[in-house]
Amino acid sequence: MLDDSLLDDPEALARADRRELLRGAAEAGARVRTAARHATEAGIPELKPDGRPRAVLIAGPGLAATGVAELLGTLAGASCPVTRLTPTGVAPAGGALRWELPGWAGPVDLVLIATPDGTEPGLELLVEQAYRRGSSVVAVAPTGTPIAEAVEGTHGLFVPMATAPYEPNTPLAASAPGVLWALLTPLLALLDRTGLVSAPPEALQKVADRLDRVAERCGPAIATYGNPAKTLAADLAEALPVIWTEGTSAGPAGRRFTAALAELAGRPALAAELPEALAAHSVLLSGALAAAADPDDFFRDRVEEQQVLHARVVLLRDRPAGGLTAAPAARELALSHDTAISELEPEEGGDLETLAELIAVTDFAAVYLALASGA
Repeated sequence: MLDDSLLDDPEALARADRRELLRGAAEAGARVRTAARHATEAGIPELKPDGRPRAVLIAGPGLAATGVAELLGTLAGASCPVTRLTPTGVAPAGGALRWELPGWAGPVDLVLIATPDGTEPGLELLVEQAYRRGSSVVAVAPTGTPIAEAVEGTHGLFVPMATAPYEPNTPLAASAPGVLWALLTPLLALLDRTGLVSAPPEALQKVADRLDRVAERCGPAIATYGNPAKTLAADLAEALPVIWTEGTSAGPAGRRFTAALAELAGRPALAAELPEALAAHSVLLSGALAAAADPDDFFRDRVEEQQVLHARVVLLRDRPAGGLTAAPAARELALSHDTAISELEPEEGGDLETLAELIAVTDFAAVYLALASGA
């Protein structure tokens, strides 16, 4: 059950936030600036690539690397294939994971390593494998870790991960708000130099500014009625989130929201992109999870029985391709099944800015839901 009173009690939220998740969300803009500075100090702006790589291969553990790979792939579009190397192993622990380059990988390919840990032996082996193949290697990881030593020892490029003073002794969740931007920002600067994405320093500064504005709107001191993240968390308190996305930036933001709800708040959620989401989830909205599926049974024991989850649609929208939109059809389908719908749409701006806003608001919402539900 969600403790509604907690959402509007900043001091209680601070006491409940043992993982410093709210602080990480609030400092996302500062994390981008620090990461951009680390990228500059590592020499990324001075790089003079011979040309675009044939392919970009991204390796790293868990949701952090998955999110980085998906966002870079979305921003690069058709200019270059961006693929995450999926690890194998007997357990999700860093010491048990192994990564392998595809057989075709060679000197014209770029291998990126993104890890908030930096102690994975499997990634050290991958660095050696890439070195033997002649592939260029760039890694973002905490400084002083085995990965940093392995990359520097094979003439790769290492960028220190932007961390906060309160983090070194605290295990970081892969979907924690600060982790994504600490890993993603230097790689955006790198791919800007190769011409795969457009992320010059001024664009990264705008991203940091947008993240700061979201933190002002969604911070713990702002009451629920005027706080879009708290409002969304309250909307999803007793619901199964069905996240529909529309627009290039909204897709990865919706999938990240799904991952954050599971890892941070322990909440299941579904995500799909419009217009195909309407067909994929139409039966779900008319089945046992629909809001209309619970008849008001007078004799049902509402004290002893556990609350039944009903679907609630969350519509994340960015600018749809060609101006075509399935949003009216989405609203009609949801409301025809008595299913409530929440909507988020970013302010105008560049692709990176709108993507950052959607991620930031949903990150705050996942954190508030986690704290208010005792996760």
